Amino acid sequence: MDNKLSRKRHLAKTITWRIIASLTTFSLVYLFSKNVETSATVMAIEFVLKMVLYYAHERAWFKYGKLGRNDDY
Repeated sequence: MDNKLSRKRHLAKTITWRIIASLTTFSLVYLFSKNVETSATVMAIEFVLKMVLYYAHERAWFKYGKLGRNDDY
């Protein structure tokens, strides 16, 4: 698989996973609160917050993570 196709595939998987995870959050909040507005608000906050945290996590791994890297290139 070429690099361009791989990037598109990773992006598509990231987006579809974020949608699945956010709908799960919405469902759980709705199950406990029985309130659509509260569930949507929590889902929206969770969606943005987790994307920011994921990006920070990836940048930290890129900068400090040595696991699986071969820096001899």
